Amino acid sequence: MKKKVYSVILLVISLIHLIPFYILLTMAFKDKADLSSKWAFPKSLYLDNFVNAWKSANMGRAFLNNIIITVISTALIILFSSMAAYPLARRKTKLNTFVYTAIISCMIVPALTILVPLYKIMADLGGISSYWGIIAVQVTFMLPLSTFLYTGFIGTLPGELDEAALIDGKSRLGVFYTIIFPILKPITATVIILCGVNVWNDYQFSVFFLQKNSMKTIPVALNSFFSMYQSQVNWLAAGCLMASLPLVIAFLVLQKQFVKGLSSGAVKL
Repeated sequence: MKKKVYSVILLVISLIHLIPFYILLTMAFKDKADLSSKWAFPKSLYLDNFVNAWKSANMGRAFLNNIIITVISTALIILFSSMAAYPLARRKTKLNTFVYTAIISCMIVPALTILVPLYKIMADLGGISSYWGIIAVQVTFMLPLSTFLYTGFIGTLPGELDEAALIDGKSRLGVFYTIIFPILKPITATVIILCGVNVWNDYQFSVFFLQKNSMKTIPVALNSFFSMYQSQVNWLAAGCLMASLPLVIAFLVLQKQFVKGLSSGAVKL
């Protein structure tokens, strides 16, 4: 009986989450002149919304910017956070505990509270409207979460792996790259999805640090459909669908590793 109740609850929760996506679909395939209910699916698919959204928001350039920023940022996040997490998980000294606590504390600091001084620093360094500037910001703010996840996962791995490799003559760096890092595939998939989605969908940093039209990312480009005089909701819905496709594909490819990484990353520090 309890299982049936839980199944019904999960089904209701799933439907609640699917409702916005359904409305997004109906709006994306409707003509602006179609004034029928948002709940009613269109009788014929109006594909011009996708063409208009692609051209009006310069989505091609926005997609390229998103891909460059997300791929490089995620790669650097994985590299830096996994290397930082390895000594934090393996050497449980007071200093490492303090560093780990300081890193975790950064996760509770709202990014907008330091936006003004951060903007001033990036402006002085010439990082406004540049790939390296926004990538540096994204990597900085994603490192605490990814380090937290990697530290928890590495803490579940037996220390005998390191000892055996060290006896064979490998250095600490060699142990990490040849023994430990290949085992981190599940948590790496989790980091790719969590951090990659955050970087891909970021608006708060992109709108301030990427001011040139040629540097706009997808969230900033889609915002152009709203102005004081008009709003193109149907174009926006179509643009959102196109923007979500890479994320859906990435999740479908990495979902098994993602679930395994979340379930295995118990924090033992």
